[in-house]
Amino acid sequence: MKNHVLKKMPVFALAAVMAIGGPTMSAFAEAESTEPEETVSTEDDAAKAIELLEDIKGTYEPLFPIITDSQYDQLWLDPCIAVVGEEAAPEVAEMLKAACNGTVYGQEAIDAFGDGSEGAQFDCLFINGPSTITFDGSMISGTDENGDQLFSHEYKFVDGLSLAGLMDGYLYETEDEDAGEFKYFYMMPDTPASTYHLEFRYGSDVDALSQYNEGPYAYWLAAGFPVDADEEMIENVITLFCEENLAEMQTEEAADAEQ
Repeated sequence: MKNHVLKKMPVFALAAVMAIGGPTMSAFAEAESTEPEETVSTEDDAAKAIELLEDIKGTYEPLFPIITDSQYDQLWLDPCIAVVGEEAAPEVAEMLKAACNGTVYGQEAIDAFGDGSEGAQFDCLFINGPSTITFDGSMISGTDENGDQLFSHEYKFVDGLSLAGLMDGYLYETEDEDAGEFKYFYMMPDTPASTYHLEFRYGSDVDALSQYNEGPYAYWLAAGFPVDADEEMIENVITLFCEENLAEMQTEEAADAEQ
């Protein structure tokens, strides 16, 4: 399995600030030349897909509105200071926040960001109405901001799926004919225990779900956070997000400098 997608999203934004080496190819541009990968499911994949739904049981809300609240600014600054110093850290921290704090997706995002090579943002909110999404084994449901249920369906694992070569995940489908844009759930292998959050997509078109900068789901990847998360989990997810993306940036800059 490749690492979670959000690790790679903000890299492009840091190039202008972190003068560690030569110019960096963004994660967006890198993925642009990668054809969607076909995955071959095995019995082991099916077992892992079932286990994943057990491991993520709970109710989730969008991650980034929580962790980008101003009360957590210092948690973003500290890892940035360690890598780029105090002077550059505030700008780098803001870029990290902005990269996955977008509010548009699909054609609107394509019109705004093009191929995503510069200035793009990922929308990591829940689309099509849910305020919270609950995973309860094979049952997945969602409620709106008033607490009214929007959908509730039983899902079965059907196949592995790659997000434009960036990451492999598990595709689940419901047989309910009224599922609409909740027919498929495409889950990345993140869990609250491993990365303190979830990454997933849902929709009605499998091919579109496998593309990151094309189609109706372009530049969208839902990031979920447990509604009962404590302050320690908030600190952990911010620290992980910053450290992984800063490390990714340093690695790419060092590789470019050697060429």
